[in-house]
Amino acid sequence: MTTDRDGRATWTREAAGRIERTDGTVAPVIYPPETDRFEGYHVWDTWPLRNRDGSLAENDGYRVVCALTTTDDLLPGKRHDVASIHYFTSRDGESWSHGGPLFSGDALGSRQWAGSTMYDDGDVYAFYTAAGERGEDDLSYTQRIAVATGGTVDVEDDGLRIDGEWDHRILLEPDGDRYERPDQSRGMTYTFRDPWFFEDLETGETYLLFEANTPTPEGADPCGGDVEAGNFNGSVGIARSPTGDPIDWELEPPLLDAVCVNQELERPHLVVRDGTYYLFVSSHQHTFAPGIVGYDALYGFVADDLRGAYRPLNGHGLVATNPANAPFQSYSWTAYDHGDEVLVVSFFNYYEYVGESLDGIADLPESEQRRRFGGTLAPTLRIDLDGDRTELLGTLRHGSLPLPSEELSPVDLGGRLRGTDGQGGSYRS
Repeated sequence: MTTDRDGRATWTREAAGRIERTDGTVAPVIYPPETDRFEGYHVWDTWPLRNRDGSLAENDGYRVVCALTTTDDLLPGKRHDVASIHYFTSRDGESWSHGGPLFSGDALGSRQWAGSTMYDDGDVYAFYTAAGERGEDDLSYTQRIAVATGGTVDVEDDGLRIDGEWDHRILLEPDGDRYERPDQSRGMTYTFRDPWFFEDLETGETYLLFEANTPTPEGADPCGGDVEAGNFNGSVGIARSPTGDPIDWELEPPLLDAVCVNQELERPHLVVRDGTYYLFVSSHQHTFAPGIVGYDALYGFVADDLRGAYRPLNGHGLVATNPANAPFQSYSWTAYDHGDEVLVVSFFNYYEYVGESLDGIADLPESEQRRRFGGTLAPTLRIDLDGDRTELLGTLRHGSLPLPSEELSPVDLGGRLRGTDGQGGSYRS
């Protein structure tokens, strides 16, 4: 891992070239849950409601997850075109109820993509991606980072509700210098999205992380003559609040870039343990540059401070991925600290499908496209985090969201996940 003159770390082609599926990184095959399928809805890209200090929020025994949502009469592949944010509540972190749309009125953009939601002294701050322009006739892919304020949490006999007179505003747009604008994109998938609120308890500073692209000017040669690889320029962006106010932000240079390696470092977020910073992102196999073989997976990096020289976990960055015989079964992972382990939540994507990419889904009959889309919460992963090494220990049921105070069952060494040549499989007792 190298660092640029402005302090950003770089995921190098050398490190990414070592990515491989191993017993310690491959999750077991997922099957549809018997309950919590959220009848009538597609649900994906989930994230928990957190307190300002990053801990899971709990209100009178309730915890909350937010997710991108559409009705399930839509083909799954079209869901991103009309996505809005809904919320779901649970008393036990196991069984979930649909609370409804998070916003009571119109949000910014023609649709809303992923973000994060923060609870602070009774107030809810909902950070999200405003995709497209409200009222547009043809879908556009402009992306701006937005926030909605004015939400409150109310708990009554019939459950938890998030209500309020929401005020929406744009917080950040790409500057064209540190972060690529749409007109600078070279035709690859463009990104300026996925805001994630983070208060650094080590320093007291307040930040937003987000997914972006690093500008690579026409004629530049960042990959030593490999012109095609130079089109891949994903980065993890960051903004700082000079006042600590969650609606006051200034862009700073990226934390990490993946120029010549990967186009999309999605859903960036941090877990801080004993002064060590663990940066996690999700990415797809098709967004890696030519010459690098990666997977739909959770990737991670570690540094000694927020602006440190991030090193790829496990020597290459891969933390948890789908098995080769179910390569697209889950996606959009979010990790949080749970005592001796890190727990990772995600959504149940396509199952009983093996293909080179998700493009093949569109060739299936519509009935099969619907059947093979999970569209709900995936099993929670249990991961051991030790310095710059990780190991996948096992899973909890679909949608499990234990509080750090809730003890997990011990993991017997003999019961850890063991695949067959990295292909996935079951737990061995």
